[in-house]
Formats: sequence, structure tokens, C-alpha cells
Amino acid sequence: MSNLKIYRDGHPESPEMIVNDKLAMAEELNKVGVRYEQWAADAELADQPTQEQVIEAYKDDIQRLMREEGYQTVDVVSMTPDHPQKDAARVKFLDEHRHGEDEVRFFVDGQGLFTLHIGERVYEVLCSKGDLISVPANTPHWFDMGPNPRFTAIRLFNNPDGWVAHFTGDDIALRFNRLEN
Repeated sequence: MSNLKIYRDGHPESPEMIVNDKLAMAEELNKVGVRYEQWAADAELADQPTQEQVIEAYKDDIQRLMREEGYQTVDVVSMTPDHPQKDAARVKFLDEHRHGEDEVRFFVDGQGLFTLHIGERVYEVLCSKGDLISVPANTPHWFDMGPNPRFTAIRLFNNPDGWVAHFTGDDIALRFNRLEN
């Protein structure tokens, strides 16, 4: 189940606000420039669909977003609890970092925890099936897929090189929640 928790950046022990309604989540995130919306994630897909099958199933929404925002490339990332590189992949995303472009993810299935550090606030966004999040370029954030990840997400990029991170060196991510699935 998707939700949003908002904290003061030095106070990970108690959120200032918890939002479980998706429309209210979109409103709160929009206030800080984060796009959050729902797509119908009802395409019939195989248990382990290919990248091409996923993209084809959601091509209309993908094309709309590419037209609206100018994204140039799209791919699909999937992770399962038995993936041999799941631990290394998890660690790669857990430190606070930025990107020179928006980080756009649509969760076709499963879940992941995006945590954004905006000003003096930390926004924990638990994304699940049907959620699209677009973290604006240069926004400090980190991502947790949990110790037993299970998700499939469509990624859109402006940069043809794909995912390029610039780590901030701040250890704030160590003080906030992890996804415990």
C-alpha cells in the first residue's frame, strides 16, 4: 500500500505527517515539485515479462509522458528475491545522491521506497503497483528495494546514458527508514 511520510530532516523518529490517500499524496508532493500519479496497472503480463512486453503494454502512457516531458529513452528494471545481485543493487541506491535529470519510475508491480531530501524535510514515498513518481533533477534522494525485492518498474530518461548518480557524501540516509519486506 502506497503512503507518504514527511519528517524534519534531523528527526527520523517521528513523522510530522502521514498520508495514505493517493490524491492527498499527489497534492503534498506537488507542493515540492514532485510528480506523483496513478496509472492503470492492469495489463495482462506473464510472470516474468520481457522488457519489450512491459513497454508494449504501457506504450500509450509512456508515449504521453515522453511527449509532455521530452524523455528520450525508456527501459524496464525488474528485481526478485532470488536475483543473484540483489544485495549489491540495493546498496548501490541507499546512499543519498542526485541526478542531472528527472528520475521517473512507474511501478508495474511490487514496491519500492523513495526518500527525498528537500530543504529541511525528508519525504518517504512508498510506491507500489500503479504509482508513477518523478523526482526532479538535482533533488537529493535515495531508494530502497528492501532485502527481498520484488518489483518491475518502467524508467524514463532524458539522458541516453540512463541512470547516472552524483553522490552527495551526506550520511542522512543512514538515519531514516529502510524497506523491510
